[in-house]
Amino acid sequence: MPLEIVRNDITKMKVDAIVNAANNSLLGGGGVDGAIHRAAGRELFEECKALGGCETGKAKITCAYALPSKYIIHTVGPIYRYGNHLEKELLESCYRESLLLAKEYSCESVAFPLISTGAYCYPKDLALKIAIDTIAEFLLENEMQVYIVVFDKDSYNIGEKLFRDISQFIDDNYVDEHLVLRRDIEREAMPLPTGAKKNFFGSLFSAATKTPFEQESLETKLSNIDESFSQMLLRKIDEKGMTDAECYKKANIDRKLFSKIRSDVHYKPSKQTAIAFAISLELSLEETEDMLKKAGFALSHSNKFDIIIEYFISRGNYNIFEINEALFAFDQSLLGA
Repeated sequence: MPLEIVRNDITKMKVDAIVNAANNSLLGGGGVDGAIHRAAGRELFEECKALGGCETGKAKITCAYALPSKYIIHTVGPIYRYGNHLEKELLESCYRESLLLAKEYSCESVAFPLISTGAYCYPKDLALKIAIDTIAEFLLENEMQVYIVVFDKDSYNIGEKLFRDISQFIDDNYVDEHLVLRRDIEREAMPLPTGAKKNFFGSLFSAATKTPFEQESLETKLSNIDESFSQMLLRKIDEKGMTDAECYKKANIDRKLFSKIRSDVHYKPSKQTAIAFAISLELSLEETEDMLKKAGFALSHSNKFDIIIEYFISRGNYNIFEINEALFAFDQSLLGA
């Protein structure tokens, strides 16, 4: 997926460029900055000396030396002073300038830490939102694999209210799988009303009593029964008036994968990929279920991942990056591919 949150040591990332949350001198410091300098070796210090420092919000690039990446992009984040000193604009600039520099050097992949959240005290939930919003805006116009790297769970934080709301939604809706199975068995065992038949065609016999509009709607539904996932996706893109690029970028899907889906009428996506497209297309819960059925999946209240997806769709929030923030916070798989 073009934007992914991962837990890792940024010095171990095998990407074209890693981003260093540096200080103005560029000569090393604590936290991520010190770890990168130690892992890269003395040569990095010598090259940085020749750069003459860096302004807050700007970025400069060096070789990566002993690191597995090709380059290190050094950017200087703002010190947080209650948001009254252009901290947001400067932090946005750090991500934007770093991405533009990566693009200039033909980098296909880049890994960021959460800039300014260490010694510079930027609130982690605000810093994360700025990082994701700025990176997502860049990816709408550019092709690049971008990682936000967090070292451990303690260094990652979505908003407290959002976390609490989702936790409550999960508590209200989560059902143990064995209870669902028992309920389904009991439902199957219940006698049907007189004259009723467990048969799909039984619902079609009443079509003669429907209005022409209702009959047309039914005929449309019937014509879509044999539609594959790929065919449904392309139809929905047309119906929404979107371009292919708009759709796969909003879905956090790689262009190459979308090309594969478009060219293979029988393509079977993962559940995460199917839901990502439903989010991109801003489908309702019912429409999302229909799309998932085409791929052989369904949403369930015995699955926390599914409940989180339901939480966002039912609230009309189709920002896939915000959804992925929440999924990551709850240790669930991310959307996209």
